[in-house]
Amino acid sequence: MACEGGEMLVRADSMELERLDVELEKQALAKALLLRKKLETASSMEPWEIDLGKLDITQQIKQGHFGTVFRGTYNGRDVAVKLMDFGEDGVATPSEIASRRALFKTKVAVWKELDHPNVTQFVGASMGTVDLKIPALSAAYLPLGACCLVVEFLYGGTLKSYLIKHMDNKLAYKVVVQLALDLARGQATV
Repeated sequence: MACEGGEMLVRADSMELERLDVELEKQALAKALLLRKKLETASSMEPWEIDLGKLDITQQIKQGHFGTVFRGTYNGRDVAVKLMDFGEDGVATPSEIASRRALFKTKVAVWKELDHPNVTQFVGASMGTVDLKIPALSAAYLPLGACCLVVEFLYGGTLKSYLIKHMDNKLAYKVVVQLALDLARGQATV
């Protein structure tokens, strides 16, 4: 090496060109493999699948036989998250589990296409829960092979909870008709 006017000069015959060439090939191969993996992952996702890394689960709402419902946010939007266990706990047979998962995929593919004020808005779903973060204080556990459903969070609760809350009071005829119309309009969409 020599210095001329502040510049560093290196003799080409003293460089280890073969080692440098191998290193550059390794770097290029690593970049190509990373790009290929990203493309394969992106193309293997269903149109309704979401990035669970963008889902922030804040609290558990209710736990049932087939899953647990949480409240959270997805891309800054208030959502309800249902974590579904299709029987991977050893009770269901592998064919029952496969059937339930296939039915889930079919239902979410249809739900994704629905857009009606009387149907809960579908946000997305995931066939796995690898990147899902559940609050530490939650009683729920993360079943192996669980699926995740994300929908808009409805502040009024369910129709069932509304009817139970008002079961001692007779509902006004106008309210009953409105509920029936809303249900019929939502069902007509499906």
